[in-house]
Amino acid sequence: MKWLLAILTILLLATQYRLWVGPGSLAEITRLKRQLAVQREKNAALEQENRQLFREVRSLKVGTDGIEARARYDLGLIKEGETLFIFLDTQETGQ
Repeated sequence: MKWLLAILTILLLATQYRLWVGPGSLAEITRLKRQLAVQREKNAALEQENRQLFREVRSLKVGTDGIEARARYDLGLIKEGETLFIFLDTQETGQ
């Protein structure tokens, strides 16, 4: 009878070990849930960035307005007949 009780106790402890410490344990599941939440946040941010880039690409493909705006902003281009004015802040230049 003592041997049966000892064997059952060992089996109970062995099954509890996997529940609390081993692979698939509650601690591991909690850690994986946290990782999943972080990854979902990253994915949401990347999806937003992809949507913005898609809108920009579509704008550049459809008409010249997007290309013109991009050239003006990135390259500082002006149209023929326009006059470019550059205003310098004297506090920033140190004068």
